[in-house]
Amino acid sequence: MPSSSRRSGNWAQSVLPSSNPKSKIPRKGKRRTLLKDFIFSNFFIIGLLISLFLFIIILLRYGVPKPITSHFRNRSPRFRKAFTRKPLFGEIGNRSTTLFGGSATVDLTTKGLYDKIEFLDVDGGAWKQGWSVTYRGNEWDNEKLKVFVVPHSHNDPGWKLTVEEYYDRQSRHILDTIVETLHKDSRRKFIWEEMSYLERWWRDPSTTDVMKDTFINLVQNGQLEIVGGGWVMNDEANSHYYAIIEQIAEGNMWLNDTIGFVPRNNWAIDPFGYSSTMAYLLRRMGFDNMLIQRTHYELKKELAWHKNLEYVWRQSWDAEETTDIFVHMMPFYSYDIPHTCGPEPAICCQFDFARMQGFAYEQCPWGQYPVETTLENVHERALKLLDQYKKKSTLYRTNTLLVPLGDDFRYINVEEAEAQFRNYQMLFDYINSNPSLNTEAKFGTLEDYFLMLREEAERINYSSPGEVGSGLIEGFPSLSGDFFTYADRQQDYWSGYYVSRPFFKAVDRVLEQTLRATEMMVALTLGFCHRAHCEKFAMAFSYKLTAARRNLALFQHHDGVTGTAKDHVVMDYGTRMHTSLQDLQIFMSKGIEALLGIRYDKLDQSPSQYEPAIVRSKYDAQPVHKVLSIRDSYYHSVVFFNPLEQTREEVVMVVVDRPDITVVDSNMSCVQSQISPELRYHNSNIFTGKHRVYWKVSVPAMGLETYYIANGFVDCENAKPAKLKLFSKASSVTCPSQYSCGKIEGDVTEIENQHQKLTFDVRYGLLQKITAKNSSPNIVDEEIGLYASSGGAYLFKPSGEAQPIIEGDGLLLISEGPLVKEVYSYPKTAWDKSPISHSTRIYSGESAVQGLVIEKEYHVELTDHHFNDKELIVRYKTDIDSKKVFYSDLNGFQMSRRETYNKIPLQGNYYPMPSLAFIQGSNGQRFSVHSRQSLGVASLQSGWLEIMLDRRLVRDDGRGLGQGVMDNRVMNVVFHLTVESNISTTSNSVSSSFPLNPSLLSHRVGSHLNYPLHAFISKKSQDLSVKPPPRSFSPLAAPLPCDLHIVNFKVPKPLKFLQQPSEGSRFVLILHRLHYDSSYCRKGRSSQCTRLADDPVNLFSMFKDLTVFKAKATSLNLLHEDPEVIGFTEQFAEFAQEGHVSISPMEIQAYRLEMRTQQ
Repeated sequence: MPSSSRRSGNWAQSVLPSSNPKSKIPRKGKRRTLLKDFIFSNFFIIGLLISLFLFIIILLRYGVPKPITSHFRNRSPRFRKAFTRKPLFGEIGNRSTTLFGGSATVDLTTKGLYDKIEFLDVDGGAWKQGWSVTYRGNEWDNEKLKVFVVPHSHNDPGWKLTVEEYYDRQSRHILDTIVETLHKDSRRKFIWEEMSYLERWWRDPSTTDVMKDTFINLVQNGQLEIVGGGWVMNDEANSHYYAIIEQIAEGNMWLNDTIGFVPRNNWAIDPFGYSSTMAYLLRRMGFDNMLIQRTHYELKKELAWHKNLEYVWRQSWDAEETTDIFVHMMPFYSYDIPHTCGPEPAICCQFDFARMQGFAYEQCPWGQYPVETTLENVHERALKLLDQYKKKSTLYRTNTLLVPLGDDFRYINVEEAEAQFRNYQMLFDYINSNPSLNTEAKFGTLEDYFLMLREEAERINYSSPGEVGSGLIEGFPSLSGDFFTYADRQQDYWSGYYVSRPFFKAVDRVLEQTLRATEMMVALTLGFCHRAHCEKFAMAFSYKLTAARRNLALFQHHDGVTGTAKDHVVMDYGTRMHTSLQDLQIFMSKGIEALLGIRYDKLDQSPSQYEPAIVRSKYDAQPVHKVLSIRDSYYHSVVFFNPLEQTREEVVMVVVDRPDITVVDSNMSCVQSQISPELRYHNSNIFTGKHRVYWKVSVPAMGLETYYIANGFVDCENAKPAKLKLFSKASSVTCPSQYSCGKIEGDVTEIENQHQKLTFDVRYGLLQKITAKNSSPNIVDEEIGLYASSGGAYLFKPSGEAQPIIEGDGLLLISEGPLVKEVYSYPKTAWDKSPISHSTRIYSGESAVQGLVIEKEYHVELTDHHFNDKELIVRYKTDIDSKKVFYSDLNGFQMSRRETYNKIPLQGNYYPMPSLAFIQGSNGQRFSVHSRQSLGVASLQSGWLEIMLDRRLVRDDGRGLGQGVMDNRVMNVVFHLTVESNISTTSNSVSSSFPLNPSLLSHRVGSHLNYPLHAFISKKSQDLSVKPPPRSFSPLAAPLPCDLHIVNFKVPKPLKFLQQPSEGSRFVLILHRLHYDSSYCRKGRSSQCTRLADDPVNLFSMFKDLTVFKAKATSLNLLHEDPEVIGFTEQFAEFAQEGHVSISPMEIQAYRLEMRTQQ
């Protein structure tokens, strides 16, 4: 262990001059000698005066320090105030530069660790993935070992059983047990994480008021700590940052409202890899510390060898250290008891007393079993356990040790809990009663552990020489990066779950964007429509709104959105999301009536006049477009809601039953439109007989706009039919009579718009080139292939390279019109029914974002037994010299640099792609793929970018699920592709070690894809002779800057809206300042993007006809108003109170607003 910097000895004597009466001093040196004598003789007085002066300066600068108190209800803001610290010249460390100007200096990066580690999987003996741990025995002579044993029970809200099945069979009994056993002895401690189960237990009729009061008392006296306090312990690879914020806030706010407790320590023992986004969000929610477990075993070994398992996690762009959060990484294979007391699981298992004879748990697999602790064996047993504690302690810097004590669904009855508490207390009593052991052991919580660790780190300097560290807590290294892809042993990489059950990963994002839009509509309804009917309508919906929030939150669980649950559990998740999706769409259908002023009364009772244009018949069905039946002399209304903060101009589509139609806007002005045949994914019968009508809309920011469709508005042209061209050797396709059809000639074919031209290989139906106007072609060479695989829900275990599956001479159809051009391909494969078909579309638009993208839609049907143990990919083989370096996003929030390593297998080079991946060459050429759902991505060769679309695995992969993934659904995957060239010089991205940022265009493409317009159609047609009044709704005084994104605008508690005073902070606005690469700015700036957030935005004048008269900054979980708690300064809060929003790039900030309509 690092020794203390404090030294014993007579320090005063060591600096006093020697006294030699025979010495002679020249006259010139007498004055100097007198001054020296004066200084030395009055050394301590001078020192005290200087110290007093510095102390007064510090008090004037920082104020009187606040005492550390319990965090129950009103806890002090932070353990230690962070400070602004600029990197020093010549400082040791890694500099993380983000090409925007913001950068972080850190001691460690995960990229640097990967470069260093050889990944040899050396057998370490008893600690198989480590080494033989030893200690001298004197490490604890000056600072005794302080052991905190933390009892816990990991309760998955769905995995092998549904959340309700788990609750009924296990979780409710565990919570009953905790209350009963902790109440007996104040020395007993426990931690609990998942609020989904605690809330269910709280409203269970069998939970008495006495039990609830006891639970609250246990929390208040520190015996029971709620850690994390989210609705679930969320996945960190697939979840979008919006959903992560929502799920934590939902749990934290319920906890605060019900029990009066706000968590400050996060506990994440089971997510399969960790994202730096999570560290950022927790810091901005006021968390102090976090604990993680599942990281690559070789990385754990490297960190443990250098005593770096505890560190300060810093975001790569953060030069100010405002995002720093302290992290404890567990060192061993698992979070179960055999892998938590020390490095030797065979010994640790002997101290899992729930495995004694008579209990239901499996016996220790190492052949040695736990026995009851008695007076006769306590000496031998205590020393054996303490030996493990001491060995584990040597892997960390301090002499404060954390030892979790639990596993999945443990402490299910009083007998089990008593066995653990009774035996351990006896061992603790023995250890603590023997001073020669230099150890104090006891039960503890995370709060107990982190408080003691920080107290020790304050007293003893544990910093390594030259370490950058952090101002948050001294003695530990700083680190930036993420922890993907996780491997738990050998070459078993957990990259399969990035793609498992992709259908439900897509539903997750649809529910997310629909919930966000509904939250906005609820807030706008309550803000703008001050009528009793509107308030009653919104408040009556609050129960279903809460249910939707919680169903989205539930699916963020690390066995939910990951696709790693049993089939019937997936069905339960899917059904919950489908129910909420329907509820939200019904509210929005009615909400537009109130906001457009169509009607206000009985909104909560009578049916809506509108219905969603896209509907789903059941939880696992593909979304379909409602078909508008257009009658002569009648029209249908179509209303669009824009959930973005800028005006949207884009081409939209609805399905109609006849081609001779026209479109007008809300002012009855003619709108150019296009009619095309509706297609189905089939090898010959591709026309449905219905038609798609396209037209360009303009919808105000966060507003509504109405359009009308009829079979003939006076003086308006009918929709222009698309021209069709076909290539088909295998089958004959009959051309619809309403359209003109021709044949595709030649080996290649092209479509183009104002910005780019696409070239396709006719025989294979695949995209070959993208040529921007006035530029040379970019090779993209689309390829579709299958991996043979032996993995399962968690693991991707390919057997060799992916093999191309497209054979020549399939079906190709080109549809070209003034607004949309589309190439549809049903390729020929070795199977009668192809597992994939696809469309490529480009849209007209001189300055619209939509005109700059290439839309790829893949129709995937991996449902047949022919595709057992196969994984389907699409690969783009570009001519960009990327050198196997690429960038993928973390949770839709930030980018991470990825590099393909030859020293790890193919599956280890796959990474999560929640929404974006791109490659970039040394010349600045960039190819990006935007996705509207989370998938997996790799770049196995220079210039390649491949994305896995679906996977079908027969086997269980040995990680506890007990089944493969065979419940594939028919699904469509949509990508938006962009090719960009930089317009200013930038550093070489390939050689840079740190992440690049998306361009402004890329951000806008992602927003349009992930937050689409919501379309609603009238259920009944209206007579053409009755002209409706103009119907639109535009709530913002002006669109927000195009690098400022509204994460959410909501009323957190709509049910209590009228119970709160009208001047209360009933509304919440969460903003995110996007971080973009300015060397690609040209295409991002268009007629719809006229402002950037460099200048402050004034909240007080943000809305039309609605005054924000008070704004208060708050944490992202809406529970802290002290800016220091979330890493900001007092000036930030004061600035917000004046209504000014000044956000640094990358930051997310939340505000509570007090609003009223203008008189």
